[in-house]
Amino acid sequence: MSLVSEPLRPLARQEELVVESLPEEVLVYDLKNNKAHCLSRTAAVVWQHCDGQRSVTELAQVTQQELHTPVEEDVVWFALDQLSQLHLLQERMTLPVTAVSRRELFRRAGAVAAAAVVTTIVAPKAAQAVSCVGQNGNCSGAGVQCCSPYACTGGTCV
Repeated sequence: MSLVSEPLRPLARQEELVVESLPEEVLVYDLKNNKAHCLSRTAAVVWQHCDGQRSVTELAQVTQQELHTPVEEDVVWFALDQLSQLHLLQERMTLPVTAVSRRELFRRAGAVAAAAVVTTIVAPKAAQAVSCVGQNGNCSGAGVQCCSPYACTGGTCV
């Protein structure tokens, strides 16, 4: 029995995602969780190369090549941790016991880790995004609501 574990080879989730690549970031809308994520260029490169074949070391190398700047493994770990928390990887992953803590990751990777940031917003469900109809407006359609303080009476908001 070998005590040496296989290197982690993360796999990006592809199902139920709408992806839009922009010059400096990638927008990912998660249809399953109703959330929109804006991946920085660094996080996007890491995520796009999570093919289930590359190790963290290899992800750092390919990210460094694409960004034309030094990229430490700590930055890749930071990005993977964020991507995992947002359910953008096939399997939930945690930092290995031998890896550094999140706090240590922030301290060691410093400003470079900040480049691996992912911003998330929660998108409203269709029913929550509906506007209301003002005074004297037609409220006879399905799902049409009158703005407060008006009430739908005889198909008109009064």
